Amino acid sequence: MSAFMHIVSQSKDSLRKILLIGDFEEYPEENQMHCTARLVEMLNSFASDLQNCGVATEDFLMDEINVLEEARCIGLPNFMPRTAFLTLLQRKVGGISDIPINFVDSVWNYLETIVKLVLKHHSENYYQLQVCTRRAAENLIAQKKENSIEYMLEAVEMEKHTDYTCNPEYMQEYNKLMSHREEILEEVLKSGGDANIVELEGVGDIDVSHLENYQHVFNEAFDLKARLISYWKIVRRRLIDVIALHLMLSINKLVNIDLEKEIFKEFSSSTGGGVERLLEESPSISRKREELSRSIEVLKESKETVANIMDRIGVYGDN
Repeated sequence: MSAFMHIVSQSKDSLRKILLIGDFEEYPEENQMHCTARLVEMLNSFASDLQNCGVATEDFLMDEINVLEEARCIGLPNFMPRTAFLTLLQRKVGGISDIPINFVDSVWNYLETIVKLVLKHHSENYYQLQVCTRRAAENLIAQKKENSIEYMLEAVEMEKHTDYTCNPEYMQEYNKLMSHREEILEEVLKSGGDANIVELEGVGDIDVSHLENYQHVFNEAFDLKARLISYWKIVRRRLIDVIALHLMLSINKLVNIDLEKEIFKEFSSSTGGGVERLLEESPSISRKREELSRSIEVLKESKETVANIMDRIGVYGDN
């Protein structure tokens, strides 16, 4: 039992070093095992994917104009319908909803590979224990992956239903964009239907010529666009932060609590044999041990034969 506990403890220590601390002493030349660095790369790639889902510059303001037209109701004319903002927000969130799911899926696939490699390394001489720990790792990672996917689905769903932030950057960004509204409107009036490219800070180059026929709704549409751009930056950062914190907590629990429990659970459910069965040597090690035993026997026999020959030579020499 002490050997079994020692193997589990060694595996946990190795995983703690490479997944949480960033100590790669055991695997200096294996970049795949430099897990903290690889996780940062994966998170940066995820952030880049979200960043690429930015503001469309083609048909600028047309989505906002169409939504505002459909959100009209009988009432005072100078109120921004909240449903218009939520409709556009839900479209944007829905458009990126697969990215967080794919990200957590790829992270847990990577972590499964790492955990299984470490467990295999520390139990390499015990085939049955390798089978047990590999099965435990697969079961645990499957649970972790499912939990992460559910967590991210809920996080994405929350963003669809409520538009809220206490981050002051939202109003700062909104006010900065709104300060350009009049100059953009002037460019619309000057365009006369001809192509007119204008640079809008935070958005890029936009053609405003198509907006000439929508001057009556331009102010509302631009206001809606400014709100959406400003808030989308908050949503994007929030998703990145949430997923990073969730994954690190999940990995921490996996290493320090869950893996050992799952291994013992798998061990307890194994049929017969107990620890002794798990610590049976692998077939290859057993074969090597048998070959060594036979070699030792042959050497002993050879030694005895040589000794007998030497004794006979000594006897003949005396005669």
